[in-house]
Amino acid sequence: MRRIRASGSVALGVKRGFCVAAAVEDGKVKVGDVRKGRVRSFQEIPHTGRSGWVNLLRFWREDRFRQLHKHMERTFSALGPIYRNGEEWRSDRLQLNKEVMMSGAVQRFLPLLDEVARDFCRMLQVRVEKEGRSLTMDPSPDLFRFALEASCHVIYGERIGLFSSSPSLESQKFIWAVERMLTTTPPLLYLPPRLLLCLSAPLWTQHATAWDHIFSHAEARIQRGYQRLASSQGGGFVAGAAGGQYPGVLGQLMEKGQLSLDLIKANITELMAGGVDTTAVPLQFALFELGRNPEVQEKVRQQVRTSWAQAGGDPQKALQGAPLLKGTIKEVLRLYPVGITVQRYPVKDIVLQNYHIPAGTMVQACLYPMGRSSEVFEDPLRFDPTRWSSGREEGRRAEGSGFRSLAFGFGARQCVGRRIAENEMQLFLMHMLLSFHLSISSSEDLKTTVTLILQPETPPRITFSRLSGAPI
Repeated sequence: MRRIRASGSVALGVKRGFCVAAAVEDGKVKVGDVRKGRVRSFQEIPHTGRSGWVNLLRFWREDRFRQLHKHMERTFSALGPIYRNGEEWRSDRLQLNKEVMMSGAVQRFLPLLDEVARDFCRMLQVRVEKEGRSLTMDPSPDLFRFALEASCHVIYGERIGLFSSSPSLESQKFIWAVERMLTTTPPLLYLPPRLLLCLSAPLWTQHATAWDHIFSHAEARIQRGYQRLASSQGGGFVAGAAGGQYPGVLGQLMEKGQLSLDLIKANITELMAGGVDTTAVPLQFALFELGRNPEVQEKVRQQVRTSWAQAGGDPQKALQGAPLLKGTIKEVLRLYPVGITVQRYPVKDIVLQNYHIPAGTMVQACLYPMGRSSEVFEDPLRFDPTRWSSGREEGRRAEGSGFRSLAFGFGARQCVGRRIAENEMQLFLMHMLLSFHLSISSSEDLKTTVTLILQPETPPRITFSRLSGAPI
């Protein structure tokens, strides 16, 4: 069942045997009727209540903001598969895509991500050895440091030293600011800005302060990057300069000079703000699921070992030879999507599930219930990275094809940091599996909560045990 919700708003689940009313083909949305008969009006769609204010009050009283993913799942069950809740950009995006999405860009930044992932494992190996070959801990603070270190290396082309015993106060403040921004955003989405300003709400003050830190951090890094490149190139920017070394996404954009400085600043800030929690948190879930599924862990490890031995130290070849790493990331994001919805506004009237949806209505694909639906995935609660493999065992439904993996969005407006995040997480898991056996003390499901992203209510504790013959 593919779940879509629209805010005008509408939510849709396309049941097995139906044609998808809003189908994506070759990157374009195709719309049409899914059944014969009268197309019902927008007003006939089942809804959660006429009063948006009453719904808002219920959300506050019952703390539904933190359990929005579960609320969506319950509402689909109660109301059915569809319900409602109360060319310049493209040109700029195409220029940015060349530096963060295309295969050539991936080849340039992959070694930087690999370097950070290796260093993280070395740091953890030292800590494990001090404890006597195994260490049980909450890895979330270290994962945030890893994600920020990796993001900075790719975006700015420099390391910031977060794996040292005393990371800089500047970097720690940035991590705090991103976490605070994510925590304070959801309630602000449901309250009128004028009301917040009139009330001088502390929530708004915290949110604004967090963004001030984020922008200040990005501005300082951008200025340093600009000065470094100007110095190395004698005051001018020439593509491919800087001694032949990859200068990071920032350096590449500045060298080419095809985007204004304001646009570069805006996109770099977005990449930084959106590139820490959104990779660190899925890695928490990945370590947990691999820890409680030792047979899956060993299967992925064996493929990684074989590929690593054949790749000769080339990270790109190593990843290509270990598709279960990508399957692991997809499986984690299926069960624990970072963002629980993907939103789009149709530019013209469409028909979804035989209901008329006016142009301009916000339509949301609800990823959490979709990823756990037995009508979309076979045995949906089973953690199985092989379900995304191109070659499936005979008799099993092919699930890797089709429009089932939407964690990064789709089309021209998909997550701009997708390739960075995918490769960053895969390389991290590759080196972790080469170095450590992962285990957990309890196999109970993790309770999750929503800030702006889905995350564990309590971070899982993972036991890292050093493997014999692990690379150093």
